[in-house]
Amino acid sequence: ASDTSPEIFYLARALTPQTAETDAIRFLVGTQSLKYDNQVTMFDKCIHNNVISKNVLLHQVGEIWHMSTSPADKGVLATCYNKPSDSKVLTCAAVWRMPQELEPGGHESPDDSTSPTHTLELLCHLDDTSHGSTACVTWEPTGDGKKVISLADSHILLWDLQESSSQAVLASSASLEGKGQLKFTSGRWSPHHTGTQVATANDTTIRGWDTRSMSQIYCIENAHGQLVRDLDFNPNKQYYLASCGDDCKVKFWDTRNVTEPVKTLEQHSHWVWNVRYNHSHDQLVLTGSSDSRVILSNMVSISSEPFGHLVDDDDLSDQEERRPEGKSQEPPQDSVIATYEEHEDSVYAVDWSSADPWLFASLSYDGRLVINRVPRALKYHILL
Repeated sequence: ASDTSPEIFYLARALTPQTAETDAIRFLVGTQSLKYDNQVTMFDKCIHNNVISKNVLLHQVGEIWHMSTSPADKGVLATCYNKPSDSKVLTCAAVWRMPQELEPGGHESPDDSTSPTHTLELLCHLDDTSHGSTACVTWEPTGDGKKVISLADSHILLWDLQESSSQAVLASSASLEGKGQLKFTSGRWSPHHTGTQVATANDTTIRGWDTRSMSQIYCIENAHGQLVRDLDFNPNKQYYLASCGDDCKVKFWDTRNVTEPVKTLEQHSHWVWNVRYNHSHDQLVLTGSSDSRVILSNMVSISSEPFGHLVDDDDLSDQEERRPEGKSQEPPQDSVIATYEEHEDSVYAVDWSSADPWLFASLSYDGRLVINRVPRALKYHILL
């Protein structure tokens, strides 16, 4: 069962769950319009039915290219947005606060065109533009919302947010070195290693960094045949990292031995923009692509439970077929659980709900947000 949001009639490529919100099912979408004021649209899905309501927050400074939310404060988010300057366009980054009155339950109905718009409050800029254009901002996942990393051209910048996030102080930084125009495309902060590791992608290379010294700890050259688009860490296995790119592939790496990927998927027929591990059940992996499809995969062989949950015969109901005596249980096989084809345009973003581990959202460039659920049979199989 899937739910499609009321159309927002904006182009969009930025999507994030509200990370610190663990009760309401809430996703934020950032728009890209050259004609109208851009906005962050907050979508809430009712837990009891399929009604999706929305609130609009004006983001008047420019087109939104990337968005991320504080892990500690529900009201705080960061955006990367375009700002024309002199002869070129720079992508800047800023931290914002949402209005206090946007509490769950106070939402307008989706078909109410007169729903009031609110404006985001600027807390601080992260864009000392001497470093160039910002590709993304990533928060320390288990932190207090005071540390963020931004990737600007060839620079990785660690910021301390002070004075209730109204001031960003550059704590340390490092730069890519080498020939040509080196530019970061994406990065993720690992939830492991007490928050000291970050992975970044530039061109076809993936690098790991130690945030204490801002030094490189591993490097996967030619990780993909073309540009690496996105990265994500396995929430339960500290050395496992997923990547995807313009070679249509999704790869899984053990960062202790980066000579070869542990596993490679070739299920998409165009660029893969996004890869996301489920926060609770790391065998569930979500990908979105310019082929307009969202694919949910069961990567059980490289998950934290590669043999699934072992179930005693006594626990099986009479309806379930019992295994013949003497046959050992085969480990479950990796497989595609489902392919979702509700989008008609490139799927630029996919992500899991922070409130419901079985719910995920996907966003295509035409502004369509679709919320889907992990198939019930698989959910119960995992929970057994």
